[in-house]
Amino acid sequence: MSQHVILLGALLISVLFIIVGTTKLKMHPFLVLLLASYGVGFMSGMPAPDIVKVITGGFGNIMAYIGIVIILGTIIGTILEKSGAAIKLAELVIRLVGKKYPTLAMGLIGYIVSIPVFCDSAFVILSSLKRSLIRKTGRSAIAMSIALSTGLYATHTLVPPTPGPIAAAGNLGIDNQLGMVILLGLLVAVVAMLVGYWWANYTGKRYQSEEDHLVEEDQVIDERQLPSGWLSVLPIFLPIILIAIRSIVLLVVENETGILFQTINFLGDPVNALFLGLFSSFLLIKGKSEKITEWVGSGIQASASILIITGAGGAFGAMLKATHIGDSLGALLADYELGIFLPFIIAAALKTAQGSSTVSLVATSALIAPLLPGLGLDSAMGKALSVLAVGAGAMTISHANDSFFWVVTQFSKMPVSVGYKTHTLATLFQGLAAMLTIYFFSLVLL
Repeated sequence: MSQHVILLGALLISVLFIIVGTTKLKMHPFLVLLLASYGVGFMSGMPAPDIVKVITGGFGNIMAYIGIVIILGTIIGTILEKSGAAIKLAELVIRLVGKKYPTLAMGLIGYIVSIPVFCDSAFVILSSLKRSLIRKTGRSAIAMSIALSTGLYATHTLVPPTPGPIAAAGNLGIDNQLGMVILLGLLVAVVAMLVGYWWANYTGKRYQSEEDHLVEEDQVIDERQLPSGWLSVLPIFLPIILIAIRSIVLLVVENETGILFQTINFLGDPVNALFLGLFSSFLLIKGKSEKITEWVGSGIQASASILIITGAGGAFGAMLKATHIGDSLGALLADYELGIFLPFIIAAALKTAQGSSTVSLVATSALIAPLLPGLGLDSAMGKALSVLAVGAGAMTISHANDSFFWVVTQFSKMPVSVGYKTHTLATLFQGLAAMLTIYFFSLVLL
């Protein structure tokens, strides 16, 4: 039996085990993901000592990437909710878009915010706003959560300055034509966002999460005591603005030694930006200074379960990377001449196999770069559309080996089985819709 068959079989068995373990057997996702990681390691023939190293390394790496962000974001969300600021934010959003379209508002906010901010961090930052909108409008929590997650995902994989699309453009040799990728990416991402919005409304009528049963805190808070609008907005948008400025500066500035650059680079790091957001949230506790320690403690406790599940997801993703299952899928598909669909299929296979959209974007773009002339995609427009095709594949699909899946399900208090039926299927439909749009552009522009 070939190694490719063994690896693909290990992938299939592990994914099925995760689905059955978390849905039918009602096992905790932390244990299921760790067991799946061990299973993939043993089935692939990895030496036993290396299995432990990969699992602990994957857990640690994902914690280094997003652990502090999750904790800080959860604390900020706790303070926003307990101070009444989240209610004020919801009122501001409702004034702008009206009570009829809160899910569309969530999708649009995600679409905009995720251009400069990683979708994981952005979902954490915006969760308190989403939860308050659920209370204020009475809309389905599932619908609001999926609208936000898919809005974030739409631009995350398609629009620079997100690192994945930039790296893909660089691998395909169009560093100086990012404007074309950005413009086309924004158009394709609109389609993906609207598909996510449609799916959010569809599934919101069929499924529920614990957020649907939250206590109506806005009924027990005197609205005359709500904080001001700008103080309510500051803890969310200060980090977003700092991260966005840093992303733009890193994209356009060549001199990286100046004091101004170093300052922006430091303040715009997600951890530092969220720290500043946290301190700005303390302004909401005026006259309640004794509450700071209590509310910070509540936020830390709320983040614990999210952290360990996200870490276990990172361990599972690291195991799939270490066993090169994605390479096996890529090698299998590269032999087929599929035109503009080839980058999409390879990226989707890599994304599904190892979980990271960024890794899928980088690896697929490097793999297809020498194939572009044979595919008739070596023109400037062909390369731009190829970057987008890779990006569409890199959002297809988000499931148990993707940290974003666990951020969405855990912050939304969503059962794992519901997460598969809502978020995972949403990313599948988004990817397919985005690819069909790219194919249409290729018929017109190539």
